[in-house]
Amino acid sequence: MKQALLALLAAVALPTFAQKAPIAPENLVQYAHPMVGTQKMGHTYPGATVPFGMVQLSPDTDTLSYEQNGKYNPDIYKYCAGYNYDDRTIVGFSHTHFSGTGHSDLGDFLLMPTTGPLQLNPGTADHPERGYRSAFSHQNEVAEPAYYRVKLDDHNILAELTATTRVGFHQYTFPGTEPAHVILDMMAGIYNYPDKNVWSYVRIENDSLVTGYRQTTGWGRTRTEYFAMQFSKPFRSYGARKYDAKETYRGFWGRFDQTKNWPEQAGRQLRLYFDFATVAGEQIKVKFALSPVSAAGAVANMRTELPGWNFDQTRRAGQQLWQQELAKVSIQTPNRADKENFYTALYHACLSPTVYQDADGQYRGLDQQTHRAEGFVNYTTFSLWDTFRALHPLFNLLQPSRNADMVQSMLAHYDQSPEHMLPVWSHHANENWCMSGYHSVSVVADAVLNGAVPPAQAERALAACVATARHGWYDGLDSYISRGYVPSERSGTSVSNTLEFAFDDWCIAQLAQKLGHQDIYQEFSKRAGNWQNVFDPHVNAMRPRLADGSFRPTFDVLSTNGQGFIEGNAWNYTLAVPHDPAGLIARMGGNRRFVPHLDSLFTMHLPDSFFAETEDITREGIIGGYVHGNEPAHHAAYLYDYTDQPWKTQAQVRNILARQYHPTPDGLGGNDDCGQMSAWYIFSALGFYPVAPSSGQYALGSPLVNGAVLHLENGKEFTIQVKNQSPKNVYVQSVTLNGQRLAQPFLAQADVAKGGTLVFVMGAKPVKTK
Repeated sequence: MKQALLALLAAVALPTFAQKAPIAPENLVQYAHPMVGTQKMGHTYPGATVPFGMVQLSPDTDTLSYEQNGKYNPDIYKYCAGYNYDDRTIVGFSHTHFSGTGHSDLGDFLLMPTTGPLQLNPGTADHPERGYRSAFSHQNEVAEPAYYRVKLDDHNILAELTATTRVGFHQYTFPGTEPAHVILDMMAGIYNYPDKNVWSYVRIENDSLVTGYRQTTGWGRTRTEYFAMQFSKPFRSYGARKYDAKETYRGFWGRFDQTKNWPEQAGRQLRLYFDFATVAGEQIKVKFALSPVSAAGAVANMRTELPGWNFDQTRRAGQQLWQQELAKVSIQTPNRADKENFYTALYHACLSPTVYQDADGQYRGLDQQTHRAEGFVNYTTFSLWDTFRALHPLFNLLQPSRNADMVQSMLAHYDQSPEHMLPVWSHHANENWCMSGYHSVSVVADAVLNGAVPPAQAERALAACVATARHGWYDGLDSYISRGYVPSERSGTSVSNTLEFAFDDWCIAQLAQKLGHQDIYQEFSKRAGNWQNVFDPHVNAMRPRLADGSFRPTFDVLSTNGQGFIEGNAWNYTLAVPHDPAGLIARMGGNRRFVPHLDSLFTMHLPDSFFAETEDITREGIIGGYVHGNEPAHHAAYLYDYTDQPWKTQAQVRNILARQYHPTPDGLGGNDDCGQMSAWYIFSALGFYPVAPSSGQYALGSPLVNGAVLHLENGKEFTIQVKNQSPKNVYVQSVTLNGQRLAQPFLAQADVAKGGTLVFVMGAKPVKTK
């Protein structure tokens, strides 16, 4: 293996950085703040990554265990992204993270530079001096897209990070204090616990190159990550400690001293160290490449993407990639905070899904075999319960080719899945089955209907959607198919499951109609109406229904606990029929009864007791009873558009924009959930929103910007002009598209894709004629 890797190092050509498109005149990177969302419910990470990068290199601020005394440790929730802004110590810098999720995994391959006596335990936040962690100050911390810098106070080391798609690049400036070390912690992880590490293997290839892999269980039940780490300077010595529990069989390795200068390490719990001789101001650089396939793949990724050692050049190249993403939308606003909110949201929206393949196209599939992506880029990290709502529709608008690759990745997942399912919530060659519904069909259908997926793949896509929706074993789907709803006895989230299945089925029906499959269209159109079977007209709300057909007698419309809903209550979920607002309004008694219900959502007082059991809902993420911090009601403010009072959409959208988004570490009113909250902001700030993906339609709101230009992938531009814009002028007086007045508060997606000009005229008073 050693000879093969070294031969690969010698054989792979050393390419120069590819030529990039010219940077737009304004440096938009300055407005995107990775620190936003690092505190409270945001759960974002502030580190260095390029758009959709496989490497997300970032500081971690604690090493709490997922369990405490055999039970779930609630404090771990603050570390979904590894970093908490309130902390005052940094444990190290790991290479994989999730952005804004309410559950977690990853945190692979933590590096930490230190000085002084070697310490291989992390210590504690209260006593960092007892371990390798270090105190730090936000005054000595800088976070930008593709760049992170911090001074490690206890070691007097300046740590800087940047990245390419598959390679993390560290630059450590040492004070000259002897000795100097770089620690590689193979035990560290996010949502960690003692038996999460299944196996680790590390091989010292020479005095500057180290390779290996790590296998973990957890949210991703069977996950393997390979790495290659190269130092800019040879280390003078190295060693390891093994922290495994007592082993039943240890073989004959005991004859060797494996703790110092032994070139091969294997075990469940490993930490390694590398010693260097340094002088004051000396920089040691580390390139750390990942691969889902092999150590050789990691080496090849390193040599392909990062052949040299120019840290500043790599940083500039990464920030140029971010500039290209951010420049796809140019906005005009006199308010710097609004500009920072907008481009930070666009930054967050481009963190995931993440590339999941080597530079040569090879990746690990859901079948745990090696595959090669032919004709597409393979992606992972699909938080679909969240992102089907606005993030993937945003990709369809701004970068349909990338979204088409994501759909191809979902179809590859389907092909490799032993259950023959499209992804539910998947990452790193694993289906983790988180949340409910099968919302990949919404993403797939929307992409096909919008022309992002070529016709040759459309039939394959429909077949995968239909097969996914017919698996009776999944979440009470057999009862849903036979009865028209999921009985309360079958699932604790029976009502929300029914509602989510119904929407997904409607998406399948639209796709089937597009492709001329009338039988499938009829089948799934009927299923799409199943939401009516959990609507109780006596309480005018969605309600759990028993297998005998009766509604469950014990019921609380405000509680989020045990009422048949996932991450929400009946007051919010009653509105979760985005594909049939007209039908919902009719069932609730028409505008006369529906509008007051919607009004009350934003004006009621929801006591803390009603969301005390839900750790990802806090008072900051609630407006009245409307929970913006969770996704199921993200479309709710736009439902006024379907009534005779659309001006209320305009007022509430501006209210949410102002109260739920700020360019500060605690600036998000809930979990960003892999970009969904940010995508909501982007659409809403521009003045429209995809209430029902696959409908081909946006609902109009109230634009926050003074104007914008969307630079579309097809070379066309869609321009938004806003006249009489001000914080008080939140009401739309009129809207014209290419000079033609819009009679209804809706905009066709096809019209946006063609390019053109949308003009809003704003005022301080609502126009009360629909």
